[in-house]
Amino acid sequence: MAQDPFKYFRIEAQELLEQFGKGILELEKGASACEVSQRLLRVAHTLKGASRVVKQPSIAEHAHAIEDILEPFRQSSARVPKDGIDQLLRRLDGITQAVAALAPPPTAEAAKPGTAPREEENRTLRADLAEMDELLEGIGETHAQLQALQKAAAGLERTRQLSDRLVEQLARQGERESVRHGGLDRLAALAAELQGSVGAVEQKLGAGIDQVQRELRQVRAAAEQLRLLPAGGLFTSLERSARDAAQALGKQVAFTATGGDMRLDAHVLEVVRGALVQLVRNAVAHGIESLAERKAASKPAQGRVLVEIRRRGRRVLFRCRDDGRGIDLDAVRRMLQRRGLSGVEAQRLSRDELLQLLLRGGITTFSSVTEIAGRGIGLDLVRDAAQRLGGVVTIETETGQGTTFDLIVPLSVASFEALTVEAAGALVSIPLDAVRRTLRILQSEVSRTEQGESIVCDGRVIPFVPLRRALCPSGGPQAEPPRSWSAVVLEAADGVAAVGVERLLGTATVLLRPLPEYAPADRVVAGASLDADGNPRLVLDPDELVAEARRGGLSDAAPRSLRRSILVIDDSLTTRMLEQSILESAGYQVDTASSAEEALVCAAAKRYALFLVDVEMPGMDGFTFVERIRADPELAQVPAILVTSLSAPEHQQRGKDVGAQGYVIKSEFDQADLLARIQRLVE
Repeated sequence: MAQDPFKYFRIEAQELLEQFGKGILELEKGASACEVSQRLLRVAHTLKGASRVVKQPSIAEHAHAIEDILEPFRQSSARVPKDGIDQLLRRLDGITQAVAALAPPPTAEAAKPGTAPREEENRTLRADLAEMDELLEGIGETHAQLQALQKAAAGLERTRQLSDRLVEQLARQGERESVRHGGLDRLAALAAELQGSVGAVEQKLGAGIDQVQRELRQVRAAAEQLRLLPAGGLFTSLERSARDAAQALGKQVAFTATGGDMRLDAHVLEVVRGALVQLVRNAVAHGIESLAERKAASKPAQGRVLVEIRRRGRRVLFRCRDDGRGIDLDAVRRMLQRRGLSGVEAQRLSRDELLQLLLRGGITTFSSVTEIAGRGIGLDLVRDAAQRLGGVVTIETETGQGTTFDLIVPLSVASFEALTVEAAGALVSIPLDAVRRTLRILQSEVSRTEQGESIVCDGRVIPFVPLRRALCPSGGPQAEPPRSWSAVVLEAADGVAAVGVERLLGTATVLLRPLPEYAPADRVVAGASLDADGNPRLVLDPDELVAEARRGGLSDAAPRSLRRSILVIDDSLTTRMLEQSILESAGYQVDTASSAEEALVCAAAKRYALFLVDVEMPGMDGFTFVERIRADPELAQVPAILVTSLSAPEHQQRGKDVGAQGYVIKSEFDQADLLARIQRLVE
């Protein structure tokens, strides 16, 4: 089938047309012309840039005309007159017709003789992110329930073993008894039948569980891929934008991009795409000099524009850098004076203040309006993208050397290759792109100074920190220091360092998610992921690990001789994962239960040092669970902490009444306070 070059443009254009239609109708009803005009100017700017990428000049012309109509009302409180509304609607109709004309190529079926034409099958849909997250949450919960079913299957194996022993004992008894005891023969026959039935059920149940596990892993992998897109998908349109802008302005530009292998949240990429397009166009229009200017400055004729995408701890960095003339701060001052600022006030503004004013939008250093620049709208798009994603925009500029724009946003979801290691009894992941090598070292090869510990690697002395120490800054349960380490050498922005781990377990693709805001983790933790079986696993930040090693690591706390076991009970997978990660990071052994009923089964089979219990759960709630364990002589002395969103005084009093030793309100959650409470109760 023929490729469809407008497949994604049609989807985006339809969304932008909806925003246009809604905004124009708001203007007709008397809405604030200033506010709506600014919003529609950004929409027009986005559509204009996208239409140029796919070579649709008529749509770009309509969008440019809409900008001309709305520009006078950008800073005005006046209403848009009826004639202006009519012009906007005519331009909107023109865009709608032009988009409708971009029909997809016919399918093989439609090309068959006698086949009636069909409407386009829009197989590319934008999934609702909340629904995708709900799907992934449901898959995770199903995984957890499947693990409980596996435990039940293990109990069935015990039943089979008992039936085997019964058959053996009856057979031996039959050999000793007289033949006249026919009843014993019948009992032996029934026992043999029971043995066969139990064995068959065990085999079918085991095979069924294995099959469901495989299917769940495939479904979760597919759902995760739907949630994420490769960042490199942005690069084609960005390079095309740079090329078209350079051609229009008679400049020579080389475009390069890095970080395309990273898979990021589709919503993040959608929001930043327009901002990056604008930054690239600005770099060409405002940054890269003309051929004559570059020659006079002894620069290569071809200017450079670089787009870089990379993780920065718990955030993702989108950077656009050029090697052009830098921002003309005097031109910014002149523009501010034309907008009413006095010359004295303009001269008092510092470099950073001028750059911040530039980011507010509405300021341009172009003397005339063109298809490329001149309205001061571009940075509005960048600022708007940062605000929508809860991020920030920064500018660095140097006269004659170039300008760098950084758009830094929270890392909602990302996928990448990671190295799995074991430290402090927990499995954690380290992004593979930061790993330079691994080596085996003896404890005697670690040098200790006042500045910290170090090792020699490839003839260089580099900082070293045991990962156990970085994960347990407050001194969680620890074993004796090992006699040797597997050292993972990491390279980050601050340099190179090594971390010592107990074992290297291989590489895998991980889906990184941030931890909930109400429970901030240690700075070396970038987020968490789920392994193939749905178990939580911390993902570490290489930059912070290197910084920790260079600081000399954290002080060792007094070692504890035992690794205490804690049972986390909560019907929410996210909360179980979070609490398990926090406790395992502190060195505790952690089991989880998704209901109070399941927790009672776990508590009957294993001795725990503490129960961490949610209150609001289907079936038996947390209050009732604590009452039940207090009535059980075997469990009465095991401490319990309630963790809940119920903050009313009567709920806290009931927690005391049923015998809980602690009551933690989720909205006031403090990780250090929780670990301190647990330490007091279990030691």
